[in-house]
Amino acid sequence: MQGAIVLIILIIIALILIVPNIRIVPQAHAFVIERLGAYMTTWNVGLHVKVPIIDRVARNVNLKEQVVDFPPQPVITKDNVTMQIDTVIFYQITDPKMFCYGVENPIVAIENLTATTLRNVIGDLELDETLTSRETINTKMREALDVATDPWGIKINRVELKNIIPPEAIKVAMEKQMKAERERREQVTIAEGQKKSAILIAEGNKESAILNAEAEKQAQILRAEAKKEAAIKEAEGQAEATIKIQQANAEGIRLIKEAGADEAVLTLKSLEAFGRAANGQATKIIIPSDISGIAGLATSIGEVLKEDKKK
Repeated sequence: MQGAIVLIILIIIALILIVPNIRIVPQAHAFVIERLGAYMTTWNVGLHVKVPIIDRVARNVNLKEQVVDFPPQPVITKDNVTMQIDTVIFYQITDPKMFCYGVENPIVAIENLTATTLRNVIGDLELDETLTSRETINTKMREALDVATDPWGIKINRVELKNIIPPEAIKVAMEKQMKAERERREQVTIAEGQKKSAILIAEGNKESAILNAEAEKQAQILRAEAKKEAAIKEAEGQAEATIKIQQANAEGIRLIKEAGADEAVLTLKSLEAFGRAANGQATKIIIPSDISGIAGLATSIGEVLKEDKKK
């Protein structure tokens, strides 16, 4: 009976000693273990048991990427302009042992190192370069800090300049410069617009002149074609009239012949045709060789007509 009681007591004592020394390391964490004050090992994720009294957890190290925002630091540029710049550091612990034993206060050490590195980088740049070269400054600082913090088990993943605050006088000068630049761009834009407008107007006038010239040319061609058509129609009309007259004369002669007219009548008709020819616009008149006979016949006809009148 007494033996059972002693066994139960021993079990209780064992549980009291063992249970508090069972540790579970969560994800993205690491425990630094010391034995009798000296570094022994690093526990990663999982279940671990330490020796009571002899072993102890020296530090619970967070392995996640962390961010620290440092207050503005005064820096001087190459052209002696003092400004305030605050930085943001993204870092991650890669070696828990070195993080615990490498430096007394890692965050304070990184802050001081960041301030001195920033002064060195900005000291090589002028004001304009500082304002326009953020990416270059970030890269230089990250490289310098990463090398310096490597013995501390810290990796600098990224460095960002959060704010660059120049002196008030510099701000006023920059605002005036920006205003002047905007006004200059406005004038350039207006001038370019006027130039394009003048070019478009000139091109429009040119195209209008070309269209007017082409229209005038077409009109002249149409007028010439109209005159040509009128002349052709007139010539055709005159030719047709001449043909009609000749046909009428031929028809008249045919009818006279069919009526049995003698030589005197035919001669008289010839005289009438001769008279019409004499009244025309011709500059030359061809007189037949037998004009004397025709004249005598005309005299005889005249005398006959006079006797008829007397009667």
